[in-house]
Order: sequence, then C-alpha cells, then structure tokens
Amino acid sequence: MNLKSILGIALVMSLTFSCKNESKTDKNSTAVAVEAEKDVKAFDYTVEQFADVKILRYQIPGWENLTLKEQKLVYYLTQAGLAGRDIMWDQNYRHNLKIRKALENVYSNYAGDTSSEDWKAFETYLKRVWFSNGIHHHYSNDKLKAEFSQDYLKSLLTATNTQLEGEAFDVIFNSQDSKKINQAKGADNVAKSAVNFYGPNVTTADVVQFYKNKKSPNPDKPLSFGLNSKLVKENGELKELVYKSGGLYGSAIDEIVKWLELAQGVAENQEQGDALGLLIQYYKTGDLQTWDDYNVAWTAATAGNVDYINGFIEVYNDPIGYRGSYESIVQINDFDMSQKMKVLSDNAQWFEDNSPLMDEHKKKNVVGVTYKVVNVAGEAGDASPSTPIGVNLPNANWIRAAVGSKSVSLGNIIEAYNNAGSAGRLQEFVNDEEELQLEQEYGQVASKLHTALHEVVGHASGQLNPGVGETKETLKNYASTLEEGRADLVGLYYLYNPKLQELGLVDDWKKVGMAAYNSYIRNGLMTQLIRLNLGDNVEQAHMRNRQWVSAWVFDKGKKDNVIEKVTRDGKTYYNINDYEKLHDLFGQLLRETQRIKSEGDYKAVEALVETYGVKVDQPLHKEILERNAQFPDAPYSGFVNPVLVPDMDDNGEITSIKVTQPESFPSQMLEYSKTHSFLKGEN
Repeated sequence: MNLKSILGIALVMSLTFSCKNESKTDKNSTAVAVEAEKDVKAFDYTVEQFADVKILRYQIPGWENLTLKEQKLVYYLTQAGLAGRDIMWDQNYRHNLKIRKALENVYSNYAGDTSSEDWKAFETYLKRVWFSNGIHHHYSNDKLKAEFSQDYLKSLLTATNTQLEGEAFDVIFNSQDSKKINQAKGADNVAKSAVNFYGPNVTTADVVQFYKNKKSPNPDKPLSFGLNSKLVKENGELKELVYKSGGLYGSAIDEIVKWLELAQGVAENQEQGDALGLLIQYYKTGDLQTWDDYNVAWTAATAGNVDYINGFIEVYNDPIGYRGSYESIVQINDFDMSQKMKVLSDNAQWFEDNSPLMDEHKKKNVVGVTYKVVNVAGEAGDASPSTPIGVNLPNANWIRAAVGSKSVSLGNIIEAYNNAGSAGRLQEFVNDEEELQLEQEYGQVASKLHTALHEVVGHASGQLNPGVGETKETLKNYASTLEEGRADLVGLYYLYNPKLQELGLVDDWKKVGMAAYNSYIRNGLMTQLIRLNLGDNVEQAHMRNRQWVSAWVFDKGKKDNVIEKVTRDGKTYYNINDYEKLHDLFGQLLRETQRIKSEGDYKAVEALVETYGVKVDQPLHKEILERNAQFPDAPYSGFVNPVLVPDMDDNGEITSIKVTQPESFPSQMLEYSKTHSFLKGEN
C-alpha cells in the first residue's frame, strides 16, 4: 500500500508544514547536524509551478557515505525503474504514448511564435500530461482540458511534420474516455473507465466471472490473479495478455531485466541477491507463484543499506482492484531516523492487543513488521512525478500474516515538502489561534507518526475470518478506500494515546494527538476539496476515505457536539470540542471497518462510502474554492529526480557516480523519452 493518502500528501504537506519552513533540530544536535541543516535550507526545492501543480526537487542525503559498490547498486536499480516508465503511460490509457510522442515532437521542433497565449496553453497542457503520465489528471482521474483549439494543434503538427490522427487526436478535445477510473455506484466500472487494463468490450461482470473460475493451488496462499496482465476479449473469449519477456510490454521488461541482472551482480548480501533473482525470473515468466516467492524473499531481506520497490504493485488504478500499476522506488536507509521509529515495529503486538477490534479479528501473532525511514534515490512509473510519502508492502494478506511486511517512510521526500510550503493557507482554514499554534508546534511530528502508525500498525493489523475471500473479491470497488481508511483509523486511534510518550516518541502525547485530530478533520471535511472542480463528487479512493472517516465521526458526534461546525464572517470552520469522545468515535469506526473487511460485508462498505465519502456539500465547496483562490501555491506537488551520472574508465568500468540535478522539468521529461522509451505507440 502506498501513502498518497496520509493527511492529503502534497496539499496537506503545504497545510501541515507550511508554518515552519525549517525542520526542528534535536536539542543535542552536533555541529555536523547543524551544518547539514544549513545545507538543507540553502537548497532550492522549487523547480516551477503550472496549472494546479508545483514541481519540486529533492536531495539524496548520505550518498557520499555509500561504497562504490552500493552506489552502483542504486544506479542499476534506478535505471531498471526508468526502463519501465513507458509501461505506466500505456497502462493509464491506450493512446497516451502516441499522444506524448507527438506533443513532445512539437515542443522540441516548433520554430513559430512561442510567446502567444495559444503556445503557452499548449506548453502547460504538455506539462500536465507529463506530470500525470497521460491525458487524465493524476488525482481526480478527469481528462485534462486542452485550453487551445483543434485548429491550433493541427497547425503545430503541420509546422513540425508530426503525425497525430484519428481517435488519438480527437480524444484530446472530445468527451470520449472522460474518466480514467470510474467508480460511480451503478456504473459498469470497468467499461466506463479509460484505464488500459481491459479490452474495449470487457465488462465488470466479465472480469468477476473470469476470476471466479480461477483457483489457487493452495487456497491458504491465494495468488494475485490479474495483477500482471491485461484482460481482453478475442472472438468472444476472455484472454489474459501477461506482462513478461516475450509478452505484453516485453521490450521494456527485457530492458528492466538487463539492469536488474547488473544490480544482482553487486547485491549487498545473499538474501538481497536471491530476491533480485526471483524478481528477474518473474519478469521473464510472468508467473504469479514466482511473484509470491519473490515477495516472501524480498520481505525477509532486511539487511543492507539499499532497498527498492519494483513491479506491478498497487491496484488503485483498476476500478475493481485486480491489476497492478508499474512502479519503482529506490531507497537508501536513514539509519538514525529508522532506529528512532523501530520502536513502533517492536511494539506492533501491543498495538494489536490493545486495539478496539473484536477479539476474533485481532492477530494473535503480528510478525515481521519492519519500519524504516529511507531516502529516495530515484522513482519511476506510478511513483513519479507524483510520489507517495510512505509505502507498506507486500499487499498480499497471507504474506503479511505469515512473513510480515516492510514499511518505509520517504524521509527526503517529506523533507522537501516541509521546506517548500507557504503559511497562508493554513491560517485561512484553522478555526482559532489555539489550533494554529498546535499545528505549528506539533503538526510535523503528528504527521510523521500518523504515517508510521498507518503503515506499520495499520496495514499489518487485523485478520480475515476463515473462508472469507480477498477484499478485491468481497468489497470490490470499495476495497481500496476501505483499507486506506482502516489504516488511517488505526493511526488516529493511537495518535491520542499516552503509549506514544511512554515509548519516547513524543514529548506531549495529548497535544500531538490534538494537532493530528485537528488536521485530519480540517482536511477531510474542508481543505481536500481544493483538489476538486466545483460540482464534482469524490472519486479518488484516498480522498473518499478521508471524507468518510471525518464525516462519519462528525455525524455520530452531533448529539454530544464532539465536532462543531462554526460559521463566522461568512466562513466555515470545524472545531473539536471533545478530543476524548472523538478518540472513542475513531475506535468505534475502526472496529466496524475491520468487521467489514474481516467478514467481507459488501453492503456495509457500500453504505458507509456512499453515505459519507462520495457526495460533496456544494455550497461549502464553492466557499472553500473562493477562500483558497488568494493563495498562489498549487494544491498538488511532484518531483523531478536527481540524475546519477557514472564516470567510466577506459575499460567501461564505473569508477564513481555523482549526483546532479536536472536543468528543468521539461528537460528531464524529454531526456527520459529519449533514453528510456522501449514501447511502441500502441501495445
């Protein structure tokens, strides 16, 4: 599970951390740490801003402390990740690669007037397409609107001798394929979604029936059917096109394998090398049993300074949660922070035992939960340019139960968000000075702890009842939002708990919890609406979970005025009057969400999400957008990647690798298309 969810990622990073643009230092910081902080402050995190997006850059702390062998491992893994970049574009929409190639050719070769409003609109559109890995918004899933005419684009194509015809041209301007992911109640979610996981004539009923007939060799270790394939209908028969060497996306996968084999040759230890070998075998065969074997080996391989995520992993882009999007994140351990947060992993069983879950839904033995703070060295696919801030993998419930999981917080990504925000928006939406001061003093630690609790304790918590199928089968299109909300609730329940202070994680558990609750309710009921166009309902799974969690506790607490809706000078605020009762409400909802998951109760999850998580209070939404209009900060942020540049000797051996920053967002996107394009326009 990835954390494009916790407290609203980019938007909430600007809300939560904007009041202090410098990170706090420990009272016992050494002179070296002080100098390091000075370097952080001197670094320019902002690249550019356009439309609703701000592009940032990040550093790779500790790079110079790695051995050359470790640096080679990082370099090979980042190259493997970038080799699959085009896969994500094609998965997002069938015409994306063709459209991108044409738009980039225009951008690189047009010799006409680049000062006109039409050209500026074209340039902004291309940048938005780059950011979203396609023509649909990376978060709302709505098709991006071109603010230039068909005739203007035709003139650009003609002037640059560029081909873009038929449906691939028309779809930029018409209403076809308007939603990448359509999860509306009552709709055929597969047929109405533009995402390229299914053939044009495949329906939701087709998918459900196809996989209903699939049986795992070991029912206690169910295979992740559908994760690594596209489902199409040929001559009326359903057929999987498997992602593998010689199969769908084979040319890109072969390039991934080439770099993974180089990485295996410089693995830090036997366990890491064995896991890489299984990943290579999986890419060559597309075998789902090998994928599970790899995940078991990867989860157990915890030693070393370098780790990675690579594969078809998260299922958020599939409207019914079967198929994995390609992603890659390469990580270097932050040993100091990881040691501080290891305490959560060591106490995972205490959190499980003391949770408000029904006894039969609690795990008797929480195993193998590892939590580390890492520094990102490179990202690709579904993790770039828009990135998570935390990840917990693997996703298979049986592996989590039997072997455990790895949870990571992306420290340098969070650091970049912290240092690139602005203060005004937070001050606009807090209810009073007390709420503002709590956020300023405790907001950062509250958010970091929520990330950690969500990943380490939340996703590892609870168990399915015997005989209940995987959530993608039982909860269907609501599975992702239920799981993310459930993990959020675990974090919220324990954020207001003296155990955190007992463990030495906070200095004042009550104030940290109050800051966390203020921020979550403020975001869930108000500020995340900045991300939507007026009139829209909530579609994205993480936005839905923040709304249904917040709206449920607001509704259930009305009798005791737990959360008060305040109107002052024509503006709406939410004020928490009773944190103890809100803590209890979070516990009640956590108990119910776990019951829904454990029992596979589809009717209950449908009622919960549709009642509280989908509909938007339109007058409030209008007000929020008007209040937000005064702030120049974009609601979404993403990143360019640092560039790893190897120096070679006369024999072609790498002698050193230096870290540089790209000149600009367009320059990196064009360079990636030049050096890491391994798929045709249609696949």
